Amino acid sequence: MTQSTTFIEMLGAAERQNQSLLCVGLDPEPAKFPAKYKGDASRIFEFCAAIVDATADLAIAFKPQIAYFAAHRAEEQLERLVRHIKNVAPAVPVILDSKRGDIGATAQQYAIEAFERYGADAVTLSPFMGFDSVTPYLKYHGKGAFLLCRTSNPGGDDLQNQRLASVDGQPLLYEHVASLANGPWNINGQLGLVVGATYPAEIERVRAVAPTLPLLIPGVGAQGGDAVATVRAGWKPGAPIAVNSSRAILYASAGDDFAEAARREAIKTRDVLESARHESQQK
Repeated sequence: MTQSTTFIEMLGAAERQNQSLLCVGLDPEPAKFPAKYKGDASRIFEFCAAIVDATADLAIAFKPQIAYFAAHRAEEQLERLVRHIKNVAPAVPVILDSKRGDIGATAQQYAIEAFERYGADAVTLSPFMGFDSVTPYLKYHGKGAFLLCRTSNPGGDDLQNQRLASVDGQPLLYEHVASLANGPWNINGQLGLVVGATYPAEIERVRAVAPTLPLLIPGVGAQGGDAVATVRAGWKPGAPIAVNSSRAILYASAGDDFAEAARREAIKTRDVLESARHESQQK
């Protein structure tokens, strides 16, 4: 990303260039690798790079999940992978899925990790500790940050779906997060929200609160989210969405054709999302 190009500009450009709303998640599990790599954590880069090469012209973003690398002492492979993405798909932004959430000097170190060590264009964050846990990331010019808002896991109801009696109108907590991201917290104009595809009605409510913020939407594919309903609820012109699919693409085949199978699955998902986008555009 050049000094004058922001994350949201990159996201929009990748959407136009690749005609895509598909975010390819990179969650490497060596136990699920194809036979020639199976169980070998030293081949994480090789496996993920093959997926990237096969889908580089199909993605609006790539989203490596840091835990899948750190669990296998593969952080250096993650650094190498991000550099590889920048080489083969320079127009496609990298979202580091780390869901960090801490304050003060610790948050500053996490921001260095995301943007300086790994070279990500955006990062996922937990907003639970408040605005001062987000600000260190926003000090990086043009870098993006997606706040967890309405997540796809069932346990998200425990907190996110609770009403805030002390706030005007008694919004649900996730609606309040969306309102903060759309307003006073968005000091660099690069905030977005994470909203699960398994809750299309909630995506629609978040979009109403935050009409133009980018949405990162996991849960399509193996998690069972409805791709068409997701696009109809979240996408509109000037309001980008990145709909993530990980396992369905990564592990589309256990054979030597895993990269070709990943490409076929990515094309299928990309085309479903694009069809829904065109339909929404015409309404």
